[in-house]
Amino acid sequence: MTHASSPRPASARPKGGRGRRKTVRPASISRHEDPVRDLAFDIVCGVVEHRRMLETTLERSPCEGRDRAAAHRLAAATLRHLGSMTELLQPLLRRQPPEPVRCALLLGVAQLLPLQTPPHAAVGTIVDLLHRRGLSPFAGLANAVLRRVAREADTLKEGLDDARLDVPPWLWSAWGRRARSITQGFYQEAPLDVTLKPGCEAPEGGKTLPTGSVRYPAGTKLSALPGFEEGQFWAQDMAAAMPVRLMGDMSGKRVADLCAAPGGKTAQLLCAGADVVAVEREKPRAQRLRENLARLRLKAEIVVGDALRWRPSAPLDAVLLDAPCSATGTLRRHPDVLWIKRPRDIATLAAGQDRFIDAAYEMLKPGGMLLYAVCSLQDEEGPQRIAHALEDGRWELSPFTEEELAALPRARTEEGYFRTHPGMNVAEGGMDGFFAARLLRR
Repeated sequence: MTHASSPRPASARPKGGRGRRKTVRPASISRHEDPVRDLAFDIVCGVVEHRRMLETTLERSPCEGRDRAAAHRLAAATLRHLGSMTELLQPLLRRQPPEPVRCALLLGVAQLLPLQTPPHAAVGTIVDLLHRRGLSPFAGLANAVLRRVAREADTLKEGLDDARLDVPPWLWSAWGRRARSITQGFYQEAPLDVTLKPGCEAPEGGKTLPTGSVRYPAGTKLSALPGFEEGQFWAQDMAAAMPVRLMGDMSGKRVADLCAAPGGKTAQLLCAGADVVAVEREKPRAQRLRENLARLRLKAEIVVGDALRWRPSAPLDAVLLDAPCSATGTLRRHPDVLWIKRPRDIATLAAGQDRFIDAAYEMLKPGGMLLYAVCSLQDEEGPQRIAHALEDGRWELSPFTEEELAALPRARTEEGYFRTHPGMNVAEGGMDGFFAARLLRR
């Protein structure tokens, strides 16, 4: 393995046996177009070779509709099982192939195993892919290796600890006792959660959760739900919807939403009656924020600028800071995060989070509230940042009460923080990993 992001498994390999045999027809060597595999290949290569986010490659692609969705599903399945599939392939390769070929093999194994694609199609599409991409010398290798995976999958998988292998060692170590529990929610596709505007009814087919979010099955298209064009709801994971609800009564309060795009929390604050200024540094993201609020028929003051430098004309009642972070809590939706982030990234992000907290202090009136939140599973970006903020005595912690988190009691920590992870409520569809804390300016 030549890439730093690739897992280095240490599990014992099974010996002997060829496993249950499966019939595999000879792979096709045609070179017909296949936008789904081409895009999935570009996504996986982008992550593994260049640490490029899945969404970045997806946004650059001309693929639309079903092809785009299918490519995303295939790439995501590959990235979710990257470590265990890499280990499974090891005894089948005399030497490591070039990285693009390895990525193609991983796509093939993902089709065969987690996605249960018929073997002849799974093998043939990867052989075709290699021909299209100028990698024809490796087509025979792919044909032989993938046909053997199809025949001997049970034996090849024997003894593998998938959960342990599919998480980079540094993250597994950082998560400590939570690690295996976190992975329980990792392999299933995330459902669609929506937040309703007050007075609007949920479209049919959803389940109202104890927190107030409405959940639809994985694969549900938001824009296809009745009421979308009328702006009656927006997509927002149940965990991501909680921080604003934990701010209490915001009616008539002057509030800044820092790093506001795409606007779900801004919309929540507006629906709660707050006077909101939404600050977003990046122009494309600010435009997306405008478009989302326009669809929802909601209005906020939008500032395109750096929240570290921007200051309000008068002290604010509250600041919502959904700080830039590692986003490890979103791994159900963004499995690429596992293979893109590095330990040094966490330290850099934590330093930035401290600067945002300091900036928020300067925006608030005495007694004003800061709701700090990150979609991260890392202690350095959550509890440690709050502990650091409390050191100099400028802030007072206002713990979340049992009553405030009665709908999600497991999310309340001993310190009174809000903390979730993807392994919570897996049977009901799980949730993203989130951390939130409430501070008051002294």
